[in-house]
This record gives sequence, structure tokens and C-alpha cells, in this order.
Amino acid sequence: MLKTYEERVEIIRNEIKQIGKIVLEANKISLKALKDHDISLLKDIDLSLKKLVSRSNEIDNMIVATLALYSPEAKDLREMVSYLKITNELVRAGSNSKTFIKTFRKSFSEELDEATILEYAIPLQKAAVNALEITLAMLDEHNEKIIEESFNKVLVEESKTDDLYAMVEKNILKLISNNYELSKDYFNLLSSLRRLEKCADRASSIANLIIFAHIGGELDQ
Repeated sequence: MLKTYEERVEIIRNEIKQIGKIVLEANKISLKALKDHDISLLKDIDLSLKKLVSRSNEIDNMIVATLALYSPEAKDLREMVSYLKITNELVRAGSNSKTFIKTFRKSFSEELDEATILEYAIPLQKAAVNALEITLAMLDEHNEKIIEESFNKVLVEESKTDDLYAMVEKNILKLISNNYELSKDYFNLLSSLRRLEKCADRASSIANLIIFAHIGGELDQ
């Protein structure tokens, strides 16, 4: 029996949320590893970019098939276009998360100034987690006022990651100037923390797409 348009959209939305949950869970475990000062937890995070891409492609094919079969208009069309872009943003968020996990684990050591690094890394990771969590909750929301409020909350978290990264960058550069032989490890750590900032950027982009789906307007690039 042919599924109704609403049923197909619900399936697509649920599949998108499943990808989002995989990325979110990886970041939550990362946050726990940082808070507990147990970086070994990072090696146990199962985040396969290949699987994310595969699932994303499957969802995209479902969206294209739905567009061809039902030819939605106005708000329904905006929603499908948004979902088509959201899958790509989630894959990018997953890629940033995976790079952070891999690079931070390899570069972090007792030789480095752990206290200074974690002072900023923990709130940076927390802000990225919050941005992702709020954004994924927006997928289930239909009240436009609540959606806009959530969007603004995501922007606040994304702004936090910008500020925190600027602060940790300044402090790590000071550490490098005082301990040049560890400069490579410090630079790699800084690069990994940049990925957390980018992860929050992706959450912001997804929130913007959800706003577009419900309210319309121009998409930010």
C-alpha cells in the first residue's frame, strides 16, 4: 500500500534524527571523557563517517523519490529542500566530531598543560553538545514561536564556541612560546578544538534550515 505524503515525511524525519543522535552521542561521550579527565574513553567512540554518508545518501534518495511522487508545494516543498540540505550538514558535523576525537586523543598528553587546555575544552565541547541537542529537538517542534526561541538558543551556544575558541587559541599560543618543543602537539590540539567550533557552526546551519522550512525567507549560506 502506498504511504501517504505525511507518512513518508515522518519516516524521513525519523531517519534524519537517527543520524543526528549518532553525532550527538559521540559528542556527549567526548564531553564525559574531558570532564572525567579520562581521554582513553575517546578511543571507544564508534563514529563511522562511511556509515553516516551511506545513511545520508539513503535519506536523500527517499527525499528525491518523495518529491517526484508527490510534487509538494509551498511549505511542504521548503521542508523537503531543507531536509535534503540537513543530511549534508549532519555528515559535516559528524566529520568534524570524528576529527576532533581522533586528533585530540593522539595529541593530548601529560607533558602538556592539561589544566589550561581542559579549562576551555570542556565548556567548548559542552556548548557544541548543547547546540546539537537543541537543534535536533527542533525537528520535532511545530510551534513557530518555540522554533524561533530554540533557534536563538542555538545561536547563543554557537557564539559561545567562537568566544571560547578565541580564548583557548590565545592561551595555547602562550604555552607554545614557553615550551616550543611541544608546539606540534599544542597546534594539533588547537586544530582539534577548532573542529568543535565547526560542529556548533553546523548545528547553527541546521537550525537555520529548520527555520526556513517552517517560516520561509532566505537561506543563509
